[in-house]
Amino acid sequence: MPVRVNLPETFAARIAGGSRPQVGMWVCSGSPIIAEIAAGSGVDWVLLDAEHSPNGLESILGQLYAMSGYPVAPVVRPPIGDTVVIKQYLDLGVQNLLVPMVDSAEQATELVRAVRYPGGGVRGVGASLARSSRWNRVADYLQNASATISLIVQIESATAVAAAAEIAAVDGVDALFVGPADLAASMGVLGQQSHPDVVAAVLSSIEAGRAAGKPVGVNAFVAEDAERYLAAGASFVAVGADVAILARASEALADRFIGSRSGDAEVSGSDAPGGPDTPRGPDTPRASY
Repeated sequence: MPVRVNLPETFAARIAGGSRPQVGMWVCSGSPIIAEIAAGSGVDWVLLDAEHSPNGLESILGQLYAMSGYPVAPVVRPPIGDTVVIKQYLDLGVQNLLVPMVDSAEQATELVRAVRYPGGGVRGVGASLARSSRWNRVADYLQNASATISLIVQIESATAVAAAAEIAAVDGVDALFVGPADLAASMGVLGQQSHPDVVAAVLSSIEAGRAAGKPVGVNAFVAEDAERYLAAGASFVAVGADVAILARASEALADRFIGSRSGDAEVSGSDAPGGPDTPRGPDTPRASY
């Protein structure tokens, strides 16, 4: 007899059943080793990013395998909220989707249709051949698939903030997630995620989501920002990323053991941090993510 499989609870269920906000981190490297290290760190959730990172279907699958032995919720961000891409991610066994750049209730409604089978959506039926149903080892997968999936949509523009209440009200949207970096860019203050206007927009989105009964998360890699948004009622936050942690920690080691002896190393070319004209020195602020 085949082994019968019960899928893990969704990230939305974890948020609803948790006694505190859920704290997570980004994994952008595409490495299953780093994903496994992050999964065992004690954070509640790990985001595998395919929007701004070198991740394809195969690497995402490898990272899902690497994280599967740990009590952490894997969340995956596709590069775009496309129906075909979403179908592929779901068939890989992705249960928790974080879809970027959602600006309207109409767009959110189409995403809900993309994660549901006909009768309420347009998801292609191929689960018997896929990891999503564990190759038909999850009992009644087709009938219960929507209960195994969390759909989180990102609020990342001034347009989306204005529509946050309507987006949150869409049936099938499980949570909102605010991205202050793109939000700042859309508001004309590129790179200033802690700008007062951006902070006000994030707080407005948290309020809109909570009023609709939906949890709201925030990307907040600056500790003070994370604390501010948690105090305002954010249900989940992302507080760091693997590549940023490695970059800052390796720089700190170099500063400590080399910087005072030989001065800062110079990097030339288009791949230098901040570009070829960026000054580097002991007082140069580190990049903010």
